[in-house]
Amino acid sequence: MSAHEMQDQKAIASERFVQQAVRGNADLSPGAVRGNTASTIKSSQDFALESAARNAFCEPADISSLSVTQVDAIKLLRILRQLEVIARRQAPRIAFKAKGRILFLDLAEIVAVQAEGNYVSLLHRPNPYLLRESLSSMAARLKPYGFIRIHRSVVVNISAVEEIQPLATGEYRLRVKGGTEYLVTRTYKDNLRDLAQLWVGSERLPG
Repeated sequence: MSAHEMQDQKAIASERFVQQAVRGNADLSPGAVRGNTASTIKSSQDFALESAARNAFCEPADISSLSVTQVDAIKLLRILRQLEVIARRQAPRIAFKAKGRILFLDLAEIVAVQAEGNYVSLLHRPNPYLLRESLSSMAARLKPYGFIRIHRSVVVNISAVEEIQPLATGEYRLRVKGGTEYLVTRTYKDNLRDLAQLWVGSERLPG
């Protein structure tokens, strides 16, 4: 099952819980609450849902004394956590041949890809790997997985970027996890906008 399928399963499970909650509230008789106090009194279902939400995070070992709604919430939370674990296990990976073997690496563990002559170096801690491939080809293949080109010889993993600093030349200095710094040339500075979904503040944004 792919990571997208895992997310779909999580969404379905969450929707199922909401539907159960709605059905539970629908069972409350319209005549159960009358007069001006109606706006100040919560139904038993409301209390059950709030209690379920609180207890779901605690996950008590003994659930025999909990209501049906609370038990369902706890079971749902456990299912969602299991789906998250499976999704992490199926994170995007790269496969390549090295010294007669085929190796597999999680793309999230690759900080950057740097051109070295007719090769590219996958900067992966603790060991970098050399591949006979062009940087342009690698940049195109990695772009859908959160990598951007910042220099004619460097591609970085968006999730590994910790800081960028504007320079007087119109270029940027970019720092990734581990402390390595790279120069972002003006040709590729527009790509820096992909580093975040939300930019806040009065400072001029990249581009």
